Amino acid sequence: VQLVESGGGLVQSGGSLRLSCAASGFTFSSYAMSWYRQSPGKERELVAAMSSAGGNTNYADSVKGRFTISRDNAKNTVYLQMNSLKPEDTAVYHCRAQGRDFFGLHDYWGQGTQVTVSS
Repeated sequence: VQLVESGGGLVQSGGSLRLSCAASGFTFSSYAMSWYRQSPGKERELVAAMSSAGGNTNYADSVKGRFTISRDNAKNTVYLQMNSLKPEDTAVYHCRAQGRDFFGLHDYWGQGTQVTVSS
């Protein structure tokens, strides 16, 4: 199982980035996908989540209206479009896959990609 994030980097305040998370080793279309972030000294927090079929989404209040989560089940990839970025969005962003199969519940995490927003 692999979750590989990409797309992070350094951007100025007000700019945009698009994160991608490529999944392999499990039935991607059956898993709910989400993005979390963690900055130094803070707990990891949920940023956005999407159900397996993409019909339901959930966002942290701090990113509503600025971030959009999407998925392409044909490409086994989940995305996070981040617009109007703020310095407080600076963090390592991780994707997470949650689902179940015959053997039980599964919970996978990626290594993360750094997003730095300069003021």
